[in-house]
Amino acid sequence: MKQKLLDSIACPKCFGKLDYNEKKQKLICVTDGLEYSIVDGIAVLIESEAIELDMLTPEEAV
Repeated sequence: MKQKLLDSIACPKCFGKLDYNEKKQKLICVTDGLEYSIVDGIAVLIESEAIELDMLTPEEAV
């Protein structure tokens, strides 16, 4: 994902910064503890589709 795009998108819940996990192809909101998927290069920024970070198994969190 391009840095310019990362700089212009925000968490749909808190409007805060999203961190990009290139290995997992996920966007992470540390503030809300949510992980958003990227499908075919498109960020799925739908709060109801996000995964709570504390709900992930240790294998998923890596």
